Amino acid sequence: MLIFSIIGTLIGAGFASGQEMYLFFYRFGLNGILGLILCSGLISMVIYKTFMIVNTRKIYNYDDFLQDIFPSKKISNISNIIVNAFLLITFYIMISGFGAYFEQQFQINSIIGSIILASISFVVLLKDIGGVKKVNSIVVPILIFIILIIGCLSLKNIFSGSGEIWRVNLENKYNFNWILQAIVYCSYNMILVIPVLVNLGKYIKSKKQIAFVSVLSGVIILVLAMSIFLVLTSVETDYSKIQMPAVYAIDNNFPHFSGVYGIVILLSIFSTAISIGISFLKNIVKNKKIYPQFVAIMCISGVLISNFGFSNLVKLLFPIFGYLGIMQICCILKKVT
Repeated sequence: MLIFSIIGTLIGAGFASGQEMYLFFYRFGLNGILGLILCSGLISMVIYKTFMIVNTRKIYNYDDFLQDIFPSKKISNISNIIVNAFLLITFYIMISGFGAYFEQQFQINSIIGSIILASISFVVLLKDIGGVKKVNSIVVPILIFIILIIGCLSLKNIFSGSGEIWRVNLENKYNFNWILQAIVYCSYNMILVIPVLVNLGKYIKSKKQIAFVSVLSGVIILVLAMSIFLVLTSVETDYSKIQMPAVYAIDNNFPHFSGVYGIVILLSIFSTAISIGISFLKNIVKNKKIYPQFVAIMCISGVLISNFGFSNLVKLLFPIFGYLGIMQICCILKKVT
């Protein structure tokens, strides 16, 4: 299903763990909710315009898409380099996120978890990975279902008086940095989503279908993001010091969901790491003889870089690529279709 493919790309370790939610929205308090609305609307618009460009111009690959939206080949080549760099960085962050989960939940050194995922990734990336994409078709609906249940329970707690949405940070309420952060969040997610949209373009048959998929994708992301936001309000703590805020909140407020949510997060991280890894390798490695060595280097370097810490990598690298990707979404939105 088209929408599951899009949502599966948007929901990575950063989203499901709550780290992205805290960094880009929750820390701005109630303004963060406005940021979520702005971001979801922007995501819908970019999805709509991308599908329209692909559909009307009969574009079938990402290189052609970049050359169509950018004024020169040089800029499109630079954008392609940024995309490949972000794919690799995202693979590294998945490796780190796997380790962070083991450290937070079981007090096992994060490097152990990182080595486990890097080793599995190495084996899978060298073999037939046709079945990996099917994992998303199972994991994504389950993850959506669990997030919605937990979000509803959090909302119920708020209305019953056992939770308090107003406890979220209200400092700097006149600081409009939340607008920029909402745009940055949309931007770096679109770096990964747009190539997927281009590949899905062949399944789009009409303008009505484009509008339906675009709007529904934005609505689902908004509902899921609000659910994570509400989960974070269920526990009063300093999330800036926690690697996986949503996991921490669920452990403390909804412990009966902790195990299931943990399994789904780990599966989601695994499937995302493999999907991202495959995309990067296809773009970069043209010589099959050096493919195994390249995979080994990628996995080993992923373990080494994971030492920087999951939350540190998300805080530092995602915003950088978010700023770099703003030009891409601006070019897409202004393109006449």
